[in-house]
Amino acid sequence: MALAEAPGPSFGSAARAAGRGRTLSLGSVPPPALILVGIISVQVGAGLAKHLFDRMPPSAVVTIRLLTSAIVLAFLARKALRTVLRDHSRSSLAVAAGFGLALALMNFSIYQSFSRIPLGVAVTVEFLGPLMVAIVASRRPRDLLWAALAGAGVVLLAKGGGDIDLVGIGFALLAGGCWAAYILLTAATGRRFSGSTGLALASVVGTVAVLPLGVASGGAALLDPKLLLIGVGVGLLSSVIPYSLELEALRRMPARVFGILMSMEPAVAALVGVTILGEVLNGRQWFAIGCVIVACAGATRSQKDPPEAPEV
Repeated sequence: MALAEAPGPSFGSAARAAGRGRTLSLGSVPPPALILVGIISVQVGAGLAKHLFDRMPPSAVVTIRLLTSAIVLAFLARKALRTVLRDHSRSSLAVAAGFGLALALMNFSIYQSFSRIPLGVAVTVEFLGPLMVAIVASRRPRDLLWAALAGAGVVLLAKGGGDIDLVGIGFALLAGGCWAAYILLTAATGRRFSGSTGLALASVVGTVAVLPLGVASGGAALLDPKLLLIGVGVGLLSSVIPYSLELEALRRMPARVFGILMSMEPAVAALVGVTILGEVLNGRQWFAIGCVIVACAGATRSQKDPPEAPEV
């Protein structure tokens, strides 16, 4: 999962607000291609992270991932961060801190889920969070049908044959709830901080929050150069690269189209699980993933783009 990703206009405006400033020079690449590459990058990063779980616990991998993205984002926003305490109120700093804690818990929860259930199943269940944000924001009665379809998909996944770990499902649901909070806090942070300053600050807070647990659980494994290098790769693939690609895509396409394209993520996660991790799903599980994808696409298809958050 990228630092900022979710289907629907709720995310589109929030990402624009949080990400104003410099992005990679990718103007010649079609936006759908940027989004597809970003989705693949996120899920390949997740697959690599899961490969590390037999060498270090998920909390240690999360720590390396968040630390990598925090270092990169803090470097890019280094000038603004030097005066952030002086230039912003306590309430603004509290919002950014809450944003960082939501980010940390979201990543911790989804990695705990990855360690227990197939990648495609975990990502599909997690998508309930941003889907509910989009549905609640729309206030359209017919969107309740999309919510019911997504809920049916998750029930099928939980009872879809095989030994599905309900604790893993629970962690995925927790990650989805954190993702919903993350979307709302992204928008609130974007209204208070210019450029990527708020995201960089939140990343630092999130990293500090998980660092003690990651160090305590990782132990000597965190000193292994090979494992650290793979962990840094996970951070780049799962956060820095897709975040940059998504920001560039959002500059040139409506947020609702972005949301529909992002709905492919559960399917990509399932395919990565099959190809990289050997996590073969049965027909009922694929059908359940399809239900959630259709619900996500349907909930975002006809929504209007909200006005962008004002710059600070």
